[in-house]
Amino acid sequence: MTDLNQAYDHCREVIEKHSKTFSKAFAMLPKQQKRAVWAIYAFCRRVDDIVDEGINPKTELESFSQQFDHFMEGKLELKDPSWIALDDVFRHFSIDPEPYYDMIKGQRMDLYPTTIRTKEDLLDYCYHVASTVGLMLLPVIAPGKVAALRQGAIELGYAMQITNILRDIGEDMEIDRIYLPQEVMDQHGYTFFDLKKKKVNQAFISMWEDLAADAEAYYDKAMKTLPDYPLYSRTPVGGAAKMYRAILPTVRKNGYQVFNHRNYVSDQEKKQIIADMQ
Repeated sequence: MTDLNQAYDHCREVIEKHSKTFSKAFAMLPKQQKRAVWAIYAFCRRVDDIVDEGINPKTELESFSQQFDHFMEGKLELKDPSWIALDDVFRHFSIDPEPYYDMIKGQRMDLYPTTIRTKEDLLDYCYHVASTVGLMLLPVIAPGKVAALRQGAIELGYAMQITNILRDIGEDMEIDRIYLPQEVMDQHGYTFFDLKKKKVNQAFISMWEDLAADAEAYYDKAMKTLPDYPLYSRTPVGGAAKMYRAILPTVRKNGYQVFNHRNYVSDQEKKQIIADMQ
């Protein structure tokens, strides 16, 4: 039988393996909050991995969704360390299950894709796969302030996911996923043919910067809510936001090469961002 400490250790290993940014940013939280973040991240990672790496992702996602239903009803046998840790989180914090259900719905959007035509379509997708994470974390990192911080958390999710999309255009295309809104491509004269040919021309840069400007605006709005977080959460939240935001100038510096080049913020830059926050 996995004990609680082992369950949380498992979740810590998941976050350290898959997201150095979140791992670094949230390492400064008090112990109970930090462990809760690990467990929530492990939940999100599991759903994500089913969709990206599952053998039969549609069946696996529905099975996971059913498990979560049973978990919420108190009927799930808690053997898996991820569920053991998450159960402890639900017992100790005032958790709203809605963003967890919305996150699963967001992964369905990747399994049953529809064309993203407008910026509104893009934001709907970003809400389900990214803003939901912020809403899951709020009761843990800002107890009692969830309602006041809700909109800022949603906007930070928009900003981070648009950043992800702008960084991963090439990788996403390899698996037939296109998140660039049709209307934005049309507006800047960039075609699907150009995209398939991996063209980085003036039309591409213009389209990329249009969406990057949206991301920057959402970062600005979200960061205005930072003083409303408890003191212990400000550096983790602000640090995570700034580390993600730093991806945008990195792509510019690399000449917008998002097709055959991985754009990332170095560990040294991340350390500096956190140091500047303190």
